[in-house]
Amino acid sequence: MTRATIELGDVTPHNLQQLKRLNQVVFPVSYNDKFYKDILEAGELAKLAYYNDIVVGAVCCRIDILDGSRRLYIMTLGCLAPYRKRGIGAKMLQHVLNYVEKDGDFHSIFLHVQVNNQSAIDFYKKFGFEIVETKEQYYKRIEPADAHVLMKLLRPQRNPSEPEK
Repeated sequence: MTRATIELGDVTPHNLQQLKRLNQVVFPVSYNDKFYKDILEAGELAKLAYYNDIVVGAVCCRIDILDGSRRLYIMTLGCLAPYRKRGIGAKMLQHVLNYVEKDGDFHSIFLHVQVNNQSAIDFYKKFGFEIVETKEQYYKRIEPADAHVLMKLLRPQRNPSEPEK
């Protein structure tokens, strides 16, 4: 039995339709054309996951700035159900963690998870994420509509009056 290969690849205009289809299958919410247009500009922050050369997952992130601190927002990270528990999600999340570590100037990573998605919550907790807030009525047209905000703090918030170290 040969070992399966898991690889990450760039999102391009040629495979954007695969990302759209994957997101339609994996997530209970739909994403608009602007989301996909922005993904094409995201570079390392958007990747397709291949399992033996078949697209089975994707991760899409963006950089947010809050109170002068850069934060990485995971907009989507998902994998087709038959391919879960094979290390694909971990590979995608590790790519994100490597990106922020290499950059060195991110305060935190955060994302929203539907409150009833315990498997996703458990997955992120294994990587050091914590529930920091619950937003009521975050989602439109899906139940439950509430979302947990999960965050992984990368470096403590610096007091602006303190000198940098």
